[in-house]
Formats: sequence, C-alpha cells, structure tokens
Amino acid sequence: MVRADGDNLVLAGRKWNSFRLWVVDDHPLFRQGVVNTLSLEPGFSVIGQAENGHDALAIIRKLHPCVAVVDINLPGVNGQQVTHQVVQEKLPTRIVLLTAYNDQEQIIHAAWAGAAAYCSKDVDPHHLVQAIKEVVDGKYVIEGRVFTRLEFEYWLEEEMEKARHLYSEPGSPFHPLSEREMEVLTCVVKGMSNKEIAASLGISHQTVKNHVTSILRKFGVEDRTQAVVYALKRGWVKLLDKHTQSQE
Repeated sequence: MVRADGDNLVLAGRKWNSFRLWVVDDHPLFRQGVVNTLSLEPGFSVIGQAENGHDALAIIRKLHPCVAVVDINLPGVNGQQVTHQVVQEKLPTRIVLLTAYNDQEQIIHAAWAGAAAYCSKDVDPHHLVQAIKEVVDGKYVIEGRVFTRLEFEYWLEEEMEKARHLYSEPGSPFHPLSEREMEVLTCVVKGMSNKEIAASLGISHQTVKNHVTSILRKFGVEDRTQAVVYALKRGWVKLLDKHTQSQE
C-alpha cells in the first residue's frame, strides 16, 4: 500500500518537501496506530507500510524513504537484520527500531547493527515524532538520549567495552544472524531436530549442524535451549501457538 507523496508544505514561513517515512510491523493494529500518528505530523509523509522484513527491504531498496520505523521482532528477516542490510548496502534510509523487549544487550546490538534510533514500543507518540525529527537531522536517539554522530560512536565504543563478554568472540563485535541462520533458529524454537530442519529447509544435516554451531557462537551460549531463551528474550523470534502449529 503505497501512497503518492512529495507535496510541498509551508512550515515556519518556509517551503519544505515532506520527509518520506515507511512503517514496518507485523501487528496491523499497532502498525496503523504508528502510521496515523506520523501522518498527522506536518512535514511527514508516510508513503506506506509493510508487515515483514523481506517486504521492508524490497521497498527500502526501491523507494529510499528518508526514515523507516521498524519493529525488531519481525517474522523471517527481523528488524536488526533489516537495519544491518540497509547499512551494508549503504542505502540512504535511516532506521528507527521499535521494541517490546527493552534491555541493555538489545540496545547495544541495535546500535551496532546501525540503527539511528532505538525506542520502546510504549514510547509517547510525541517522543517518537521528536526522535524521528532528530534522525532526519542526522542525529542518533537511544532511549531518549540524543547524540551527534561522534558522540554516538564514542558512546557505542564505551558500551561495547563494558559488555565485551556478551559478544561472539573476545575482542570481536556482535554480528547479526544471516537469513539462513534465522531460518534454522526459527526451526529450533519450534523444537525441530537437526534432521527435521534439514528436510524442512532442503539442506544437508551437516549444514544444519554448522548453522547451529554458528548461532551458539554468535550468541555466546552453550546449547540450543540457551539459544532459544536468548532469542526469545530479545524478541528476535516468537513461540508459535498451538493453532499456528496445527496449520503447518
């Protein structure tokens, strides 16, 4: 659902082009609420919305919105992976990540992935609008704190040093999971064995083992159960309910 944009607006006596925004969340009601909030703000033009990471990346690559407001916990490609990919491809879109799981580890992971802002989903609408304005202005916003680029880099370096033990290897920063690793992790969350995962994804048993080993290493955990708890706590995957499982 893409709407035309680019209408010129007059703000504070000057003519401005509206800033193009994209909203990505897999919960329709919450997503529409964000769209409605942002659409009321002068200078903002919400050009559309998506419900998953695959569609979000496709649209960002095609339309280059100024800012994408993205939920971290998306099906398939999650919000941090979307952020990481946008940064890796040097796309001009800046990412504002929203999360229902607000902890220090996730904040650092989001910042390292390249998010320009990180906000809890219970953020006041006014503060979300203000955070987006700061991001449009080239700033970074983490839990209400506004940073210039240099201040943000300094803050991230300090936080990484404090939490170095959380990352995959000593002295090595956290790296988001690949798309295939996320698929394997999702299968692990469902309780599937390596053999079942291999059959489901059409890959070899050894390849599944390699991916599981990589996931454990990146998370810094010892077994599959710890990996599931780690991912669930941060909202990167979801436990499927019985109704959903019965349809698969």
